[in-house]
Amino acid sequence: MIAPENTRMFAEAGEAGDVVARQLEANAEAVAALAARLRSAPPTGVITCARGSSDHAATYAKYLIETRAGILVSSAAPSVASVYRRAPAAEGMLAIGISQSGKSPDIVETIRAAGEAGATTVAMVNVTDSPLAQLADVVLPLGAGPETSVAATKSYIAALSQIAALVAAWAEDAVLDAALRDLPELLRRAWAADWSPMVDRLADARGLYVIGRGVGLGIAQEAALKLKETCSLHAEAFSAAEVRHGPMTLIGPGFPLLVIGQSDEAGDGLDELITDMVARGGEMLVAGRPAPGAIALPTRRTHPALEPLLAIQSFYRAVNALSVRRGFDPDRPPHLAKVTETV
Repeated sequence: MIAPENTRMFAEAGEAGDVVARQLEANAEAVAALAARLRSAPPTGVITCARGSSDHAATYAKYLIETRAGILVSSAAPSVASVYRRAPAAEGMLAIGISQSGKSPDIVETIRAAGEAGATTVAMVNVTDSPLAQLADVVLPLGAGPETSVAATKSYIAALSQIAALVAAWAEDAVLDAALRDLPELLRRAWAADWSPMVDRLADARGLYVIGRGVGLGIAQEAALKLKETCSLHAEAFSAAEVRHGPMTLIGPGFPLLVIGQSDEAGDGLDELITDMVARGGEMLVAGRPAPGAIALPTRRTHPALEPLLAIQSFYRAVNALSVRRGFDPDRPPHLAKVTETV
């Protein structure tokens, strides 16, 4: 059996700090120019289009743009353009396509249709000569470099950091901008965090919920996806508010919950949920919040909008180890390919 530290997923995820450092420097001028354009002619709304891990980055973008720039963000359903051949009423909007490969026909067609309808189009891509990059008005390269493991890791964190950099510049948020300068080193430290209690608890698990809220929800979605694709572990992501509805019926002894929090206004609701779930006998693994009665997973404090990036970096190392522990190869999940081209 392969050792966890010998997988491609381990090597690639561990590069995230260096990737972000290069990206922030390389894209600074383009980000500043786009941000100035958005301030001088504010978009009437923002459309995001992505799938898989990139769509989880789009969830992060929604919360960050709406809370920092005050512009409504909607997720486009790619099949509207690619299958139903309907164009959005996108005049005056900003349309952001997020894709590692930039090749998926439905993402490309959606951004093309938005541009033809009058939107300013932006491609956040890792492959800069891809079809998506070629049609966009503005290209913001993720700069993650080659990523050969099927599970996206450093490219996902690169998408998050690019979104945060754009929003910081757009909103002229000096505090977030300053925190971004420290992000590469914090990611390196997050990679060394000990999340082995998560590996031990989930080694024989059959299913779990992953909980987040606000800027942490997209990170919870990403963690749930990685648990499915690398560990064959059924994991569902929920908002801390939504889990209080029907999903509550499954919570009790033997059913673990992974909570990914941050130190912002969403914290009180997360803390209340953790307290309630512990009282119900739920087994809680908690990152980013106080965790009385739960298993605490170590995280570092920084700007609340960036704390989820540190949590997912620590998670990637742990889920890679969990995959190997459960007898899988995280680089080659069954039935999956690195690039999925949906129509």
